[in-house]
Amino acid sequence: MAAHDSVIPKKSLGQHWLHDTSVLEAMCQAANVQSGEYVLEIGPGLGTLTDILLSCGAEVLALEYDPGLITKLHTKYDDRPSSEIFIQEGDIRTYDFSYLPEHYKIVANIPYYLTAYLLRLLTETPYKPDVTALLVQKEVAERVAARPGALSFIAVAVQFYYEVSLGEVVPAELFTPPPKVDSQILILKSRATPLFQEVDTKQFFQLVKAGFSQRRKTLLNSLSAGLHISRDQTIKILQSADIAPTQRAQTLSLVQWHQLYAAAYL
Repeated sequence: MAAHDSVIPKKSLGQHWLHDTSVLEAMCQAANVQSGEYVLEIGPGLGTLTDILLSCGAEVLALEYDPGLITKLHTKYDDRPSSEIFIQEGDIRTYDFSYLPEHYKIVANIPYYLTAYLLRLLTETPYKPDVTALLVQKEVAERVAARPGALSFIAVAVQFYYEVSLGEVVPAELFTPPPKVDSQILILKSRATPLFQEVDTKQFFQLVKAGFSQRRKTLLNSLSAGLHISRDQTIKILQSADIAPTQRAQTLSLVQWHQLYAAAYL
């Protein structure tokens, strides 16, 4: 019996073990992990991805929430120096990213329930990773990487800060236990320069949130209600941005959102 067979995944923590070496290697390749780079791995679990990261020569911070798994990880990597791997008990939802070095990457197979929270953290923290490769629910990966016509608030928020691309699709049957849906590698590369100059991000995302507040309604209706301004004011803003009042939020490109922001606030 393999060692991992004796560890029962906890449904309450969304644990699904992945042992397919080719997929684990694809995740590291998606983040272009190089020797000497600092990598934050969220939820290392049994250390299967950790092993691949270490074989790439990365310095790994393994952040694990499950105390039982932390003990096993310490035992597994007992002969490794802390300069190669540091195992830390913690919750990514309350983790202080300021402790990380200026240049770092994230590579992780995360529980599905954490995905939205982590994506929000990655947009809000001032300490953004250079590259992130996450194994997430396929539908979520596609939503984050969507183009105009199928955009959502989370897609606009992530694409504002990162260049988004999709990697390998991972069938559910490769996990133990298998989840109900397939997964996919989501790749986020931090933008070297801001997508737009001189943007008040609080105002920008207030505008975007208002636009998506009533997805089935036109921008005229959703912006008027979401920003608490008159329909006449909203029409003037939309016309100034060269956007039809009948358009819906999901059809706008990021450039159009910026035009709308400029018309509303500049």
